[in-house]
Amino acid sequence: MRDILLQIAQVLTVLILAPLLQGIILQFEERVQRAQGPGIFQPYRDLWKLFHKQLVIPETASWLFWITPVIGFTTVLTVPILIPVLTNFPLPQSNMGDILGGGLILTLGSFMITLAGLDSGSAYGGLGSSRSVMIGILAEPTLILVFVGITLLARAMLPFVVNHLLVSSWAAYFSPAHVFIVAAFFILLLVETDRMPIHSSTHIEVYMIEEARILEYSGPLLALLKWAGMMKQFILYTIFCNVLLLPWALSIQGTALGALGAAAGLIIKFTLVGCLVVTVETMQSRLRFYRYQEPLAASFLLAILSIVSSQIA
Repeated sequence: MRDILLQIAQVLTVLILAPLLQGIILQFEERVQRAQGPGIFQPYRDLWKLFHKQLVIPETASWLFWITPVIGFTTVLTVPILIPVLTNFPLPQSNMGDILGGGLILTLGSFMITLAGLDSGSAYGGLGSSRSVMIGILAEPTLILVFVGITLLARAMLPFVVNHLLVSSWAAYFSPAHVFIVAAFFILLLVETDRMPIHSSTHIEVYMIEEARILEYSGPLLALLKWAGMMKQFILYTIFCNVLLLPWALSIQGTALGALGAAAGLIIKFTLVGCLVVTVETMQSRLRFYRYQEPLAASFLLAILSIVSSQIA
């Protein structure tokens, strides 16, 4: 019974704290740019307003347009069951899939949003969907290679096994294979959370990618998509921190106090990584869109180096 409650707590942690992480990142971004910006709780207020607004649906939209927000929202709620969010030991349903399975689930949600952007019949939806697919052509193979590198490093694709290996072995933690994996995944983190130097979370046409795909949505459906995007960001930060970069500060015995401490540790870890992400994004000059392959190619090369390093060692 305790493990089931912990599993529910992991899902609720992602559900509740995802907007807070978004608020912290946006607040730090504004501070770096010497602006005041909204408070860290602004994403909660935005979601509340969207859930209370009226739906406006394009006349050309089909059933696909309606079900996409629900699928996108539920897919990201499935992944916290498979990864170490609060505990460093597997919970009852954690064996349903490994890291690759979690990545495929997240990709399914993104794929459905891409289809919905095309289904709306909007020029902006098609623009965002096509650009997203262009980036995904390089991002998805790189993600698979990162998972292969993790598998060769830990001899397993289960995130809990990787966590235990890095916690118990400093040699594995500071090995070249692990360092290359962390660097490659960090670049993917920038890509998947809309922080690449070509991205801009605005409604300026030349920059729109993620915003363009959901531009035709409104009201509660838009709220679900926004919330799903925040949870996807939270999950990617969880994998990056709890599995690869900072695998400590998780509950070992599964007590209520330990789970609360792990949740507090998540906020601290994510704040540090979020500040690093914003700093890198702000310091790096913007690239033209056709140069999007450069950071992704660097990530691909780092993933290859991690695989080669693990085999040489």
